[in-house]
Amino acid sequence: MLDFIVVGAAQAGLSMAYYLKKLNKSFLLVDKEASIGASWRNRWDSLTLFTPSEFNNLPGLDFPGAKGYYPSKDEVAEYFQAYAEEYDFPIQFNTLIEKILQRENHFLLKSPQGDLKAKNVIVATGPFHIPYIPSFSEKIDPEIFQVHSNYYKNPDQLKPGKTMVVGAGDSGFQILDEISRGESNVYFSGTSNVRILPQEILRKTLFWWLKKSGILGFSKDSWIGKKLSTSRQPIIGTDVKAILRRENVTLVGKVKNAEGNIVYTENKEITDLKNIVWATGYRPNFTWIEGLELTENGYPEHHRGVSNIDGLYFIGLPWLYTRGSATLGGIKKDAKYLADYISNE
Repeated sequence: MLDFIVVGAAQAGLSMAYYLKKLNKSFLLVDKEASIGASWRNRWDSLTLFTPSEFNNLPGLDFPGAKGYYPSKDEVAEYFQAYAEEYDFPIQFNTLIEKILQRENHFLLKSPQGDLKAKNVIVATGPFHIPYIPSFSEKIDPEIFQVHSNYYKNPDQLKPGKTMVVGAGDSGFQILDEISRGESNVYFSGTSNVRILPQEILRKTLFWWLKKSGILGFSKDSWIGKKLSTSRQPIIGTDVKAILRRENVTLVGKVKNAEGNIVYTENKEITDLKNIVWATGYRPNFTWIEGLELTENGYPEHHRGVSNIDGLYFIGLPWLYTRGSATLGGIKKDAKYLADYISNE
């Protein structure tokens, strides 16, 4: 029987595999996709990281690229592939784990591709599970094309005519920027009152300053960590004000409801839509793990990735321990902590 199964083979799972190999543990990485990096390649075409190359290093292998370079999604996927090949990790693709059950001396992982067993399990599926779209979207005329940002690729997907982008996070503003660079008229639904941080300050990258100031290292249990983790995340590197000033962008406030071809917003009843891009985030789903305690937000109860179930661990969650836990380069600290914990068990 394997010592460990790691569910998820993106940055979190790969980082954990690195340390498990160093501990000489028998393990298997399983992933629902057909190849390493597929979850990144599937996102919209123009996506780039907010963190420059030098802050994206997984343990044991530096991310290629010059300092200050912001990699594309495909370059991230290529790095993951090179990383997995460098350390020759055992990986089983096309394996969707639908249930994890604790047995007397092992875990049973149920999958349509066949059941798996291991003494311990590390869940590295990340926070982005269920794309969220408001329920009233079901009342919208099917002739209006609707797509969540998770499945948005580029403006060529859209029908000719007016588009509404819903969502005031990084994804929403980046997609709004891309669509409104053309001649299309675009409605923006969401708050325009957002904090904006530049990608560079005084010729240093934002993440250089964040690391230098120690902000990335405050734990979620510290006073500063609690304040940062519960406040609205700033928009990084996107000139929101310039985008919203474009003549072809109309601010309509929050979406309230819809019926047929009418979409009701705070400022306007819209009747001429052809497309809606829902950049409205995700909801976590960990209900497939039997006996797991969840927080009110649906995330696992844990301490630095150690759950309430002996032998079950988590990595890759937002604010798993610090703000840096959400970055490629920050994963390795969480993975090292779990590896040290496991080695002392």
